[in-house]
Amino acid sequence: MSVTSVPSSAGTASETLLRQDPEMAGILLAEAERQATDLQLIAAENFTSPAVLAALASPLANKYAEGYPGARHHGGCEVADLAERVATDRAKALFGAEHANVQPHSGSAAVLAAYAALLRPGDKVLAMGLREGGHLTHGSPANFSGRWFDFTGYGVHPDTGLIDYDRLRALALAHRPRAIVCGSTSYPRHPDYALFREIADEVDAHLIVDAAHPIGLVAGGAAPNPVPYADVVCATTHKVLRGPRGGMILCGSRLADRMDRAVFPFVQGGALMHTVAAKAVAFGEAATPAFTAYAHQVVANARALAAALAEEGLAVATGGTDTHLVTADAGPLGLDATAARGRLAGAGIVLDICGLGRGPARGLRLGTAAVTSQGMGEAEMVRVAALMGAALRGTEPAGRLREEVAHLTAAFPPYPARN
Repeated sequence: MSVTSVPSSAGTASETLLRQDPEMAGILLAEAERQATDLQLIAAENFTSPAVLAALASPLANKYAEGYPGARHHGGCEVADLAERVATDRAKALFGAEHANVQPHSGSAAVLAAYAALLRPGDKVLAMGLREGGHLTHGSPANFSGRWFDFTGYGVHPDTGLIDYDRLRALALAHRPRAIVCGSTSYPRHPDYALFREIADEVDAHLIVDAAHPIGLVAGGAAPNPVPYADVVCATTHKVLRGPRGGMILCGSRLADRMDRAVFPFVQGGALMHTVAAKAVAFGEAATPAFTAYAHQVVANARALAAALAEEGLAVATGGTDTHLVTADAGPLGLDATAARGRLAGAGIVLDICGLGRGPARGLRLGTAAVTSQGMGEAEMVRVAALMGAALRGTEPAGRLREEVAHLTAAFPPYPARN
C-alpha cells in the first residue's frame, strides 16, 4: 500500500514511522487499507478530516494540562488554554449551550461525570433497558453504573419498536428515580425530548440525555436538539460529528461548576490536549454549510438503505429510521444475527449486532455516517443493500462479493490522494 492512501496531512509522519518502526508502520498501513477497501457500516464510526488528524498529531500531544484554562496544575499551558477555550466556545455556539466541557476522554467518561455530579451511590435511575438498546453506562451489571446505582429499564413497544412513553411514565411514577437517562445505542428514531422533560419534572428527576449517536445530526440541523430540555447532555465527538474519539458535556450555567469538578479531578486527570484541539477543529467544521448538507445526506442515505434492505427481505426495526442508524433482523432470511454478521464480514461488509427490543432477539446495526463521508449517496445505498442481500442469501461466492465491494469503495476513497 502506498503512503498516498493515508491522509496527506499525515504523510510526513507516516514516512518517519516507516523508517523508524516498520513493524508498526505496516500494521497502521494495513488498517488504512482495511478501512479503505471494506464497507464501513459500523454506526459508531466515521472518517475524520485530514485537519482533525493533523491536530491529533500536533505538539499538544506532549503537553500536560490538568485543570482548566487559567487554573492549571502545570506551567506552560498558555497555548493549551487557547486551544481549550476555542473548543468550548465553538461547542457552546454549535449546540446553543451555556456551558461545555470538552475534556472527557470518551462518551462513557462523560456519562460517569454526569452521574458523579448529580447522583450518589444507591440512587434510583431510569434508563433504556440494555436489550432495548441501552448503553453499558445505562445500568449494565458489568459496568460502574449497574454496580453503583439502582437502575430500572424502560423499553419499546413490542408492536412498533418505538419508545413506550406510557410505560416510561408509569415506571417513573412507581420508582421516583433521581435521574432519567434518555439515550440509546441502537434506537433509530428521534426521542421526544419535551415529553422526557415533562416526565422528569413530574417526579423531580434530573434529565440526562446521552446523545452520543445523534449529536452530529444535531450539529448539522438534521435532528432535534436536546440541550434546551436536558439538565445535562453527554455526547461523543466522533460518530456522525466526525471528530476525534472523545467525549463532551453540555449543560446550563447552573450546573457548570459541578460538571467541571466531576470531570476533573473526580473522573480523570490531565486532559488530552491534542484531542481537545482536534475537537475544536471538528466543531469548526460542523458549523459550516458543507457539514449541514452532509448531516442531511447521512439521514437520506440511512432511509434509502433501510428501504432497500426491506426489499431484500430483512425485517427493518420501526419500519425505517430518522437518523444515521438502521437496525434489521435477518431472521426472515433464515439467519441469526451472529451468522449474518459473519457472512457479511466475509464479503467485506463491516457492521455490528444489537438488541431488537423484544426479548433476547438480536439483529444487525448499521450506520451511514462513514460511507456518506466517502461521498456515497442513495444510489450507492441501494447497491450496498443488494450486496448484503446476496451475501446473506448465499447466492454469490463471498470472494466475488468482496471484489464488488472493493470496486465500490475504490470509487469513493475515504482520503483521496492529492497531487
